[in-house]
Amino acid sequence: MEKINVGFIGCGRISDLHYLGYADHPAARLYAVCDVRAETAEKRRREWGAVKAYTDYRAMLGDPDLDAVEILTPHDLHEVMVVDAVRAGKHVALQKPMTIDLASADRILAAVKQAGVVFKVTDNYAFYPPLVKARELIAAGAIGQPANIRLKLISGGFGGWDVPPAAWEWRLKESAAGRGLQTFDHGHHLWTTAWYLLGPVEKVVSWIDSADGVVDCPAVIMWKYKDGIKYGQCEYAHAADLTIPSRYYANDEWIEVTGSRGLIIVHRCTGDIVSGPAVSLFTSRGWEHLSDLPCDWAEGFKGSSGNFIAAIRGEAEPLLTGDQAREVLRFALAISKSARVQREVYLAELDSRRPGFYAWRERRRARKRKEGDRGPWSRLGLGRGEARYAVQAETLTEELIGRFNAQAAQGWEAEIGLHLSAQGQTTELKFSLSLKGGQAHLTKGRLPDQADLLIKVPAGTWAAILLKKKRIETAFLQGRLKLEGKAEQALKLRAVFGL
Repeated sequence: MEKINVGFIGCGRISDLHYLGYADHPAARLYAVCDVRAETAEKRRREWGAVKAYTDYRAMLGDPDLDAVEILTPHDLHEVMVVDAVRAGKHVALQKPMTIDLASADRILAAVKQAGVVFKVTDNYAFYPPLVKARELIAAGAIGQPANIRLKLISGGFGGWDVPPAAWEWRLKESAAGRGLQTFDHGHHLWTTAWYLLGPVEKVVSWIDSADGVVDCPAVIMWKYKDGIKYGQCEYAHAADLTIPSRYYANDEWIEVTGSRGLIIVHRCTGDIVSGPAVSLFTSRGWEHLSDLPCDWAEGFKGSSGNFIAAIRGEAEPLLTGDQAREVLRFALAISKSARVQREVYLAELDSRRPGFYAWRERRRARKRKEGDRGPWSRLGLGRGEARYAVQAETLTEELIGRFNAQAAQGWEAEIGLHLSAQGQTTELKFSLSLKGGQAHLTKGRLPDQADLLIKVPAGTWAAILLKKKRIETAFLQGRLKLEGKAEQALKLRAVFGL
């Protein structure tokens, strides 16, 4: 297969990083460049060894030898350029963010679908090796069930590479239109990271201020994920008198993900404030520092360009896809709206014809969910709380023996009674659990005559514990689980039966 001919639309500062993905690529080359400034286009053509230079991107799109383009222009130009490119039959990699609003994103997606070409939105953080490794560790269960992600960005007044005045000019126009330099433009990287590591977001709340009237810092953003009990937070700080050590922009980021069994820290992204390994993993075994990972910020751009070429060749799925990029854009727009209207914003309300009503309805539903099994329907086993699990209590308890860990129980002898009070449609249940000689025996229908420990708990709460939807300690502190006798025996149940 001949090399894929790629053209750049826009030859500003960021194009230096995009070019790295094509400098030595075996399957693609930078064939053409386009910039409205003729001297810039010609300079880049010579510098990168491209075949052609253009000042009109439409003329470049008319070149039959051109296969694909990377669009590296201001956000408000994205839609028209993407539509023109895909209608010309060119594959497109679009520099983040996708565009400026959801209606524009939908028009882009419709044009791409009709054209049938490869389309992706470039966000180098989804290919930055330390973040890729963090995602792999999370997926492998290295930190258990993720619960929180925390991101921190600090920008400085000095440091990094030179950015031409023209690059700042269009960004300031974006800021004036309500799309902040930090929380919207650079923020796309962080919202991609939050999505990439832990999944889609349900709602956000944000406070965005400005110390100088231009840069949208300081800012604090929090969000709740759609699936499970997972939350995120991000803090922006601008240190106007600080020099940031960086080969790129004068800022740096840290990312920390905490789970039920450990935490992962990514120590740097854009800059080099923190030296040493880029990723650290902490578990009950202690710290493990991963020092063999490439951690130059530019690596993410190389990875993204490689993904684009692989997608064109049919060897990989594009990342971000158009739908994924729209979801990250919706996340960013919800953050902006939350700061503006001063309330939490559901991402889905941005697609609703009546966003205010949608938000009210979701808050009402959330309050009802929070009430749990305190309501009358829950007491009948029909609610959303623990009572709904009560019907599984008997079966789950009988299956408890299958979880028995003889090694963990070595030397432990105990008679334990389990008294499950009626809940929902489940009647009172009694069990006797005998542990002796590295073996466990469960008897249904009675409590031990001489119990070392007696556990009293509603059937639904106990079932929730066995389903790992609730911890024994939590149930105890909430007064849902009561202990009589040698309470310390209860802690051993976790290790012996994997609770």
